[in-house]
Amino acid sequence: MKADWGKLDAGTMERIVYGHLGAKSHQVLVGPKRGSDNAIVSIGGRRVLIVTTDPVSVIPALGAKESAWLSVHLIASDYATSGRLPQFATFDFNFPPEMTRSDTESYLKEIGSACRRLGVSIVAGHTGSYPGAGYTVVGGGVMFGFAKEGEYVDPSMANVGDAVLMTKGAAIEAAASLSNSFPMHTERLVGRSLAAKAMALTRSCSVVKDAVTAATLGLGEGGVTSMHDATEGGVLGGLGEMAAASGKAFVVKSEKILQLREAAAVCSAFGLDPLTALSEGTLLITCASERAGELLRKLEDEKVGASLIGTVSRGRGLWLSEKGRSPRKVRPSPDKYWVAYARAINKGLR
Repeated sequence: MKADWGKLDAGTMERIVYGHLGAKSHQVLVGPKRGSDNAIVSIGGRRVLIVTTDPVSVIPALGAKESAWLSVHLIASDYATSGRLPQFATFDFNFPPEMTRSDTESYLKEIGSACRRLGVSIVAGHTGSYPGAGYTVVGGGVMFGFAKEGEYVDPSMANVGDAVLMTKGAAIEAAASLSNSFPMHTERLVGRSLAAKAMALTRSCSVVKDAVTAATLGLGEGGVTSMHDATEGGVLGGLGEMAAASGKAFVVKSEKILQLREAAAVCSAFGLDPLTALSEGTLLITCASERAGELLRKLEDEKVGASLIGTVSRGRGLWLSEKGRSPRKVRPSPDKYWVAYARAINKGLR
């Protein structure tokens, strides 16, 4: 049976990934599991290594430079959910033969520039061009750094009674990617103004600023207790992953979930549910309930839109209420972004 596009589903991950992780080590404090963006490894002396990895891409419609910026920020965003910034990176680039020397040079220069602006040193890697390689995924990257024990957060750390917040809005990356990949089709269906706003969302596809701002509240008990980057699976998928990682119930009011008009319009045009569509750029946060207002003000001061959307409760799973109705337990639908993207390609949309 052919595999689905995108990340493997939770059941498949449990069956064929999490049970096959090589040698066991007592130094691994946080390893691969649902909802975790980063691994945490003890290195002694009450210090830890924080590490994360993700694919890197070249999206022809965005161009080499913008694709490179996005690739760096996708990895750095995951790392930043720890409440820290990455210090080092390695990259493996396997470029398609049809990628021009000029585009390759532009891409690699922006990878370096984007890392420099984040304070990240590239310390190793591999770069080549190979038959069989193709767009859009052209390799992978790893970012890592060091911290003291207790000076980071992980989605497992959410506490009962915490407030749940989100930044920016749902389906940011889905809207940005689809509108840039199929600009004529998008403009025809949503209008020139909304199409232009959706295309401009690319630079919002990062939670580095959001997470750094949130961390100024303080990490751990009495401050920010966990953060998660809503990527594939969207806002509801991310909330479900946080509930699974923490072993608690996330009770969320659907009407409080932020939705940008342009993102919702593009999702509708491509037959996607904004709440379960690719949402890189949306940070999900839990914090001490008495400090939620303070965190909202901090984000507002940095011009990061945010909303208080729910609470962490006893129990398990994601619970959604609508307009004052009693919460119901939900299992988020699979993210259909890649299906919509492939359908548009097959139809020859532009």
